[in-house]
Amino acid sequence: MSVPDYMQCAEDHQTVLVVVQPVGIVPEDQFFKIYKRIASVSQVNIRDSQRLLYIRYRHHYLPENNEWGDFQTHRKVVGLVSITTCDTVKEWPQTAERFHGQKEVYSSTLYDSRLLVFGLQGEIAEQQRTDVAFYPSFEDCSDVEKRVEDFVESIFIVLESKRLDRATDKSGDKIPLLCVPFEKKDFVGLDTDTQLALLHAGMLQDALVHYHMAVELLKGVNDFLWLGAALEGLCSASVIFHYPGGTAGKTAGRRPSISQAADAGKRHRPGALTANGISADTSTEIGRAKNCLSPEDIIEKYKEAISYYGKYKSAGVIELEACVKAVRVLAIQKRAREASEFLQNAVYINLGQLSEEEKIQRYSILSELYELIGFHRKSAFFKRVAAMQCVAPTIPEPGWKACYKLLLETLPGYSLSLDPKDFKGSHRGWAAVQMRLLHELVYASRRMGNPALSVRHLSFLLQTMLDFLSDQEKKEVTQSLENYTSKCPGGMEVITLPDGLKLPPVPFTKLPIVRSVKLLNLPVSLRPHKVKGLLGQNMATASPFIYSPILLHNRSDERSKKIDFQWVQGDVCEVQLMVYNPMPYELRVENMGLLTSGVEFESLPAALSLPAESGLYPVTLVGVPRTGGNITVNGYHTSVFGVTSDCLLDGLPNVKSSGCLVEVIPSLPRLQLSTSLPRSAPVAQPMSKEELSSSVSVQLFNGETQQLTITLENIGTEEIEGLELTSKTVTTKEKVYGEFLSWEMEEALSHLPLKPGQSVTLTVSMKVKLDFSGQENLLQDLNDDGISVTGLPISSPLRQVLKPRPENKSVSSESGKAEYSHIKTLEAVLTFKYSGGAGKVEGYYRELSLGVHVDVEPSVFFTRVSTLPATSTRQCHLLLDIFNPTEHELTVSANNNQDLVLHASECQRMAIQVDKFDFESVPQPEMEPARFTNLRHMEEERQHARGCQINSKLGIGWTIISFHCLPDGEASVEGVLNQLVLEHLQLAPLQWDVLVNGAPCDCDVVAECKVGDAVSLEVKLTNMSKNTVGPLALTVMPYQDFQNGVQNYDLDDAVTFIGSNTFNIGSVSVQECVGALLFLYTGDFYLNIKFQDDSAGRQLPLAWFTLPSVHIRALDTPLQAGA
Repeated sequence: MSVPDYMQCAEDHQTVLVVVQPVGIVPEDQFFKIYKRIASVSQVNIRDSQRLLYIRYRHHYLPENNEWGDFQTHRKVVGLVSITTCDTVKEWPQTAERFHGQKEVYSSTLYDSRLLVFGLQGEIAEQQRTDVAFYPSFEDCSDVEKRVEDFVESIFIVLESKRLDRATDKSGDKIPLLCVPFEKKDFVGLDTDTQLALLHAGMLQDALVHYHMAVELLKGVNDFLWLGAALEGLCSASVIFHYPGGTAGKTAGRRPSISQAADAGKRHRPGALTANGISADTSTEIGRAKNCLSPEDIIEKYKEAISYYGKYKSAGVIELEACVKAVRVLAIQKRAREASEFLQNAVYINLGQLSEEEKIQRYSILSELYELIGFHRKSAFFKRVAAMQCVAPTIPEPGWKACYKLLLETLPGYSLSLDPKDFKGSHRGWAAVQMRLLHELVYASRRMGNPALSVRHLSFLLQTMLDFLSDQEKKEVTQSLENYTSKCPGGMEVITLPDGLKLPPVPFTKLPIVRSVKLLNLPVSLRPHKVKGLLGQNMATASPFIYSPILLHNRSDERSKKIDFQWVQGDVCEVQLMVYNPMPYELRVENMGLLTSGVEFESLPAALSLPAESGLYPVTLVGVPRTGGNITVNGYHTSVFGVTSDCLLDGLPNVKSSGCLVEVIPSLPRLQLSTSLPRSAPVAQPMSKEELSSSVSVQLFNGETQQLTITLENIGTEEIEGLELTSKTVTTKEKVYGEFLSWEMEEALSHLPLKPGQSVTLTVSMKVKLDFSGQENLLQDLNDDGISVTGLPISSPLRQVLKPRPENKSVSSESGKAEYSHIKTLEAVLTFKYSGGAGKVEGYYRELSLGVHVDVEPSVFFTRVSTLPATSTRQCHLLLDIFNPTEHELTVSANNNQDLVLHASECQRMAIQVDKFDFESVPQPEMEPARFTNLRHMEEERQHARGCQINSKLGIGWTIISFHCLPDGEASVEGVLNQLVLEHLQLAPLQWDVLVNGAPCDCDVVAECKVGDAVSLEVKLTNMSKNTVGPLALTVMPYQDFQNGVQNYDLDDAVTFIGSNTFNIGSVSVQECVGALLFLYTGDFYLNIKFQDDSAGRQLPLAWFTLPSVHIRALDTPLQAGA
């Protein structure tokens, strides 16, 4: 016997062997379908008996193995079931003859046989025969199992009759003794058939007694082969007693017999198994069964029996099978180390010249047994040896499919899984062995003609073993992968093998390695803003509690991932990845894009090339959301080495992310801005905390006005339905007079709605008016140049006291240059708010910000300002010392005044006669209590309003005549007006008008009269103040001025009053006093009108009581004719 039965176990000694074989041509699938039904009848409860008969079926059994049936009867074929197909009656004789020939093969041991005929119908099929069963088809055979049970009962009857005949036989020495095939016929054997017959018949206790007797007898004659058989039989009977469930495992387990079940009910309780696999309360039963071995003794006897078998070279199969049986028992007892010793012995048993198929079977069974005792790596080793044996060079047609299947089965033993998700955290197993195994899988799948499998396994090798590959190995693996993918590109589909095993996709998450993922906000000009009144409409339902742990728990995941900005439908959105190339050479990544969910998203793939071991490298992936809602960035997809990968963020270890969920709002229009001025580079320090969409820079002289033309073009797909423009000056250290930026929106708004592709133009006026009069460095530089600035103390009421000038200042030094730079900066932000489309309905708009940066150079400014009284009480002279700090010649002009030409760095005085101002009639600024924190600020605003009135009245302007474009601007005096000057320029609330002979007397007007004529004098008082004036006393005193400082008031002989020269005035708003004078001599006379205030009016300013100077010239009366 050269072919071992590796499926044997100890309880098989209790079974009878039945062979099931086809006769003639039977479809393989139909044969095994019937075979499985037959094999399901593995034990039969014999009628009229309390015993069970166990059957072991084989569909392939060598006749030479049957020769060992005398040695161990469970190896003897006692039953034959043949399956055949017969379609016609003519075929029946030939079929019957073939069946008879099959029986002849096992005729020496056969007890009974059956023939199952499928397809034959008619008279023959209707015959009632015990050894033949006819069925119309393989589907119509419902009583196959019943036929098999009857067949097994017939075998039991023969077996029982033989046992009884042997028990009642008194012939003694005439009993034929048994021999094994290699023993000589004259060699005396032993009758062990009786013991085995008892086991087959279910009489366990009797079998134990006989086995013990045989062991004792054989020990005396030193027949070691049969002694080993007796010991193995004793072990098998003891195993059957201790383990009624069997030792073959769950699939081959057996149901206990009725008698055994009754005994087991006394011995076994559920859940009461010990480490040896038997119940803890079996000691009493074992004590009663004195002939039964204990679990420990079973193993010892197995060792002894195997040692006896080892003495015979021809008993190698018996020895090997005994080792296998012992291992199965030890597996039940959980004694893995001792079981491994039996297996190690089995490895070295020489069975002679084995075929390749037998070698594969041997290694596979060794692998299964090692797996059974928990030696997974050892099991994988023998499974891999079996796989390599399938494709041995000596095999004409290598079985690559079988090799591949066996290699797959070795993976768990080497802690290897084909699912990349299992390779998180620390690496398990021996990487070198795992890589070797993966290479063998790649090669086997290629030889199978399945390149997709090769690509999948090679991708898995590169992804999971990248850290263990050398630089040369990385290069070789990637080259092989590119060769495979050139014929069969790799993808993310699940590969299903013929046996149902599914190979999950292998995304290249390490090619490249991603360290961080960051969703980027839209550019400043495209970011949506929510209308303030609508901020709370889309928020989650608010809780009435300040803190609710339930709500916090429910929303924590979303809050931790959702980002606080929005994307807009139809606009390009960006996600930044920080990637790293671990390969020692340049890595080309093609078709890299985003994987999203939640909304319809159009990914715009990118291609990149990462240098070798690049370090962290930023990569920006873009796409366009086509619908609104919440979008989740789940990961990215790549194409590397011809393998397409979908890399999910959840499967990426150590990836930093600030959130993956962002809201996509409905589409909004897009506005593009262009200006008449060139765009400027961003300044070193931003104008404000807000980012600018664009910026322009211009350099102007103080007081100059320039027009900025802004063109707005709709470059989006939505109409612009609303447009607003606001400005904000961000320079706070400089005081700006007037409006810096001004515009008119009516023309632009008339073009709304603005369709896509259309544009609108808007003009913004930039007018810079700053105060340069109080710059200390500039004034000190003027003193250095010998320019008089004596009027400086009244230059600016807001400036601080001048600091002492540092001595020996070096103008050539860097600090000196910085101090000498008198350019001031004025910055503002123009913000366009616009909206339209579906986004406007949801309350969203966009902002487009234009930064305006103006460098202001001083044009002309006033170093001194003072006033002189004019001849009229309603006018005065304003004296201005004007300085030209520029390097150009310029002209200064004023209303009703001659132009003044100033050369570079020249200072001249300009006198302007102006009408006094009625500041009380100036509209007061709207003074909100929150705007002005104290009275000082309020007074500044009031003074500014007065300065604006004075500045507009003066109309001082300048023009640089050396420039081709003749830039011009305004020169403002607002910053140099102090309180004293304002008082001089203010029109007194009490206005006095003096009329001589009905003509106003003011502005150097000389009133003429004739000597001797009565001259009427009229004084008119108008009270424009809010206070009550009076009562007053008015006295008119004439005098003569000799122009040498002497004034003569003694004019009683020259001037006389008609009536009184004193008038009383009560509390009035308008009062007129009328009187008359008579001049007696010729000459120039002046009238000095004095007041005497007898009331609280003494507290009024003296300037209120300034009357015009009255100059009267008395002329001779011409002589009349004939006088």
